[in-house]
Amino acid sequence: MAGSRTTEWNGNYSSVSTFVLRGLSDERELQLILFPVFLGIYLVTLIWNVGLILLIRMDSHLHTPMYFFLTVLSFIDICYSTSISPRMLSDLLKNEKNISFIACATQYFCMAWMAQTECCLLAVMAYDRYVAIGRPLQYTAIMAPGLCGKMVTVAYLSGLISSLSQTVSCFNLSFCGPNIIQNFFCDLPQILSLSCSDHFISQMTLILAAVLIGVGSLFIILLSYGFIAASILKISSDKGSVKAIHTCVSHLAAVTLYYGTALSVYLCPKPSQCMKQDKVVSVFYVIVIPMLNPLIYSLRNKEIKAALKRIRKKPTGVP
Repeated sequence: MAGSRTTEWNGNYSSVSTFVLRGLSDERELQLILFPVFLGIYLVTLIWNVGLILLIRMDSHLHTPMYFFLTVLSFIDICYSTSISPRMLSDLLKNEKNISFIACATQYFCMAWMAQTECCLLAVMAYDRYVAIGRPLQYTAIMAPGLCGKMVTVAYLSGLISSLSQTVSCFNLSFCGPNIIQNFFCDLPQILSLSCSDHFISQMTLILAAVLIGVGSLFIILLSYGFIAASILKISSDKGSVKAIHTCVSHLAAVTLYYGTALSVYLCPKPSQCMKQDKVVSVFYVIVIPMLNPLIYSLRNKEIKAALKRIRKKPTGVP
């Protein structure tokens, strides 16, 4: 591809200063069809998540730990989607999808920060559901505003430290070419494969982050739901059991979607098939899931529906 590689000479080797994103498709006609589709998805993501945040902030009945965590999740999804979608949309209108070294590093850092923070937050939300079901009489005392704020801060800091360590270790490597990333965003495993220097430490950093953040969060979620299941079995009334299960359905759906797509990437058996599969799955967990999360938590949520009715009936100008 002419003009697709920009290099700077440094000693006896050339250093890549620009990467090329392969994008979703090489077909110009398909790219023009995909543009309005993904633009619509991005706008809906922003509207639904911002709308949910405003609704929770405006209705005092929703000022509980569960909905506090939900506002944080919506904010993360906005940032997560925004780190990828605008660049992807602009690339759909371009023939050459070049991205500078710094821009690529920045994009990965922001995306990884939000993705790993979301893993931690899903674990926090699972613990919140366990306390609500397993220890209902102590729920208010345990899930005090101070503790909720500290758990969210830890989630953000964990994602920040992990993403920063991955970004620094990867983008300090030498890249001599080729410089083509077989995806529509800067995907770290593919970037590592382009390096011409020893990237063992970077790979270990990536694996360590996956174990500590990804597997660690999933373990907390599964452990929490193990205790939740034990608590539900102790509930004597069928109505109480159904109500307890209902409070967990939305969170379980979000966890299943998020971790299910991530695992399908890492557990692909044949590398030759993984390239296309990864691109399709990446669209789902980077673009689609941030749009679906507010819908999952709102669709069958009676409290959200009641809050909407109260907001509609509230006279104009009344706080």
